[in-house]
Amino acid sequence: MNKKSKMMQSGLALIVALGMLLAGCGAKNEGGATDSKTSPTTKNGKDLAPYEVTMAFFGSEQKDLQAVQDEMNKILKEKINTTVKLTPISISAWQQQTNLMLAGNEKIDLMFTSAGFNYGTQVAKGQLVQLDDLVEKYGSGIKKALEPYQLSAAKINGKSYAIPAVKDMASDYGILMRKDLVDKYKIDLSKIKSINDLDAVFQTIKDNEPNMVPLVAKNPGTGPFYAGYVLYDSLSGGIGVLPDYDNNMKVVNWYETAQYADQLNVLRKWYQSGYLLKDASTSKQDGRELVKNGKAFAYFSNLKPDSDVEASRKSGKEMTVVRLTPAYATTDMITSMMWSVPKNSEDPDRAMMVLNLLYSDKQLYNLFAWGIEGKHYVKKSENVIDYPAGVDITNTGYNFGTPYMFGNQFLSYTWSTGDPDIWKKTDQFNKGAKKSKALGFIFDVEKVKTEMAAVNNVLTEYVVGLETGTLDPAENLPKFIAKLKSAGIDNIISEKQKQLDEWAKTQK
Repeated sequence: MNKKSKMMQSGLALIVALGMLLAGCGAKNEGGATDSKTSPTTKNGKDLAPYEVTMAFFGSEQKDLQAVQDEMNKILKEKINTTVKLTPISISAWQQQTNLMLAGNEKIDLMFTSAGFNYGTQVAKGQLVQLDDLVEKYGSGIKKALEPYQLSAAKINGKSYAIPAVKDMASDYGILMRKDLVDKYKIDLSKIKSINDLDAVFQTIKDNEPNMVPLVAKNPGTGPFYAGYVLYDSLSGGIGVLPDYDNNMKVVNWYETAQYADQLNVLRKWYQSGYLLKDASTSKQDGRELVKNGKAFAYFSNLKPDSDVEASRKSGKEMTVVRLTPAYATTDMITSMMWSVPKNSEDPDRAMMVLNLLYSDKQLYNLFAWGIEGKHYVKKSENVIDYPAGVDITNTGYNFGTPYMFGNQFLSYTWSTGDPDIWKKTDQFNKGAKKSKALGFIFDVEKVKTEMAAVNNVLTEYVVGLETGTLDPAENLPKFIAKLKSAGIDNIISEKQKQLDEWAKTQK
């Protein structure tokens, strides 16, 4: 994604909380695409009764939403005698508004969901339609766009209730640094093999760039490693994890591990050495903005193909990357962006037909993602687009900035400033990533909701202070662990282990 697609990253506070984020893939799905001007999805698509599919997803209001919706409806009427009502909901209002929608009788046919957010709870409450039969009947494009393991990752008790969006479905982790300063000070990146090799790099920046902080957190209100340097499968949220994506399937309290203590000691040393912001524990500044404004040198990040290119576009500074972990696929990565059919739908069959087209119809997908050709973008070639004259990110009438949410991102045009082969690269990245041993497991928090709330309060009290080096771990880590135990973290881990063991028995 580039600056034109603008990843609303406190959306990535949401998406990071969802299990990150992060975001697009490649070539095999091109064969699943259809031309909007060809045959309908079903043999008798035009003979179906008229129906309006209401779609709820997070996003801000767009000036030209109605115009785009009208163009989408021309395609949908021709294929399946259907129209859509696009219903974007702001991130701040999402949870409350969708809870009310699902709890009441409000008609809603397609809705965004996420395993890292509340998908498991929605299934437990019976709020979502089981989709297996619908996918078999109407989901040929979906099945072509997704690998079987990717579709299976969203299953709960062997049944599908949501369809993952096609995007980057794995992540590795590392550090992004300003390339001009790496070159200026002749920093040898080949010598950086772990976080322990960064002290000399940060000291060089501190000594020579007095108005610049060497390391910042990517996301506001977090520590440098949060969603930027992860060594475990978070198993739906991170309270009880699987270290090294395996650990013989034993769930542990990450905050009690030697690895976590070692990380805190490194962060404390960096803070005391002046490599981090003095107000790191209270700062609400986005690390990428600090880099953009010349006030910071580096930040840790989850990575995908061309992350350095994307980071360079966003910051206006050329960035270089050092990858520090292998790439892994986890349930949280695959299921961070999904579409479900709520029980409130009056025609789940038609909802699935619409969804299938968003995974297989290139014209429909790009209308939803980028708007109307000639108005919101112009084609530079068959698959490369740019803004029309006089239009840019600041004045376009349509740009949700979340193309990774809208179905099959491999159908997306690329922007003229991007890599035309990005989806092929991302597809290869997904296929080459190692798979967590718990890939496909989704935790149902229903039995430990009280403990989850109490534990989250403790996390709010301690995590940012510890993970920015502001709090001394020697003094505060034991207090933190004790409070977690008092809040009931062991009960959560025990329940998660029980569910993981039961899930493992069902795996071939």
